[in-house]
Amino acid sequence: MILVIGSQGHAKVVIDVIEKQAEHKIAGLIDPFRAKKEETLGYKILGGEEDIPTILKENKIVGGVIAIGDNWLRSEVKKKILSISEDFNFVSCIHPSSQIAKDVKIGRGSVVMAGAIINSSSTVGEHCILNNNSSLDHDSVMNDFSSLAPNATTGGNVKIGKFSAISLGANVINNIDIGSHTVIGAGSLVLSNLGNNSLCFGNPAKVIRKREIGEKYL
Repeated sequence: MILVIGSQGHAKVVIDVIEKQAEHKIAGLIDPFRAKKEETLGYKILGGEEDIPTILKENKIVGGVIAIGDNWLRSEVKKKILSISEDFNFVSCIHPSSQIAKDVKIGRGSVVMAGAIINSSSTVGEHCILNNNSSLDHDSVMNDFSSLAPNATTGGNVKIGKFSAISLGANVINNIDIGSHTVIGAGSLVLSNLGNNSLCFGNPAKVIRKREIGEKYL
């Protein structure tokens, strides 16, 4: 059994992935902002992060997944969990309708949703998200805590930096490097390399302004 950390909209989609994958059963949800025994999709809130050690002792739990859509917030929650339970095991969740080449590497805690495609020789880091119908083409790299929103696509040999987010329906052509903490706006077309800490929009995508580390984008 595993824990789902989070209980809001993104967590609902992750729950569906776990149920369809049928590799783990869900023991319950972790959300410090909701009362214990409240429910999401039939699964009860068991407590907050500080309750995890007790929950692990009382249940046969092998680990969990952080079901929070914001890349930076997901990393902060991971830090908090490891400060409380240093051996906590983060698991990856992969929807059975996704298409993943045989030599792809996927890090712990990442989620691959329905219809997502990861092509040959690509690497997905830890705690990444590939949303519904997103596509990461051959020889590409998603660094830790990065994400592809629904219908976001990349060409081959694309590198996405830590904490960066490619938003709804955005496209990135081949051989592009995107820095860390950068957000590509919905529907944008990326034709050139983009640096760190940037908010980028348009066709072609251009830097609109600099972003603060941890600045909300969802």
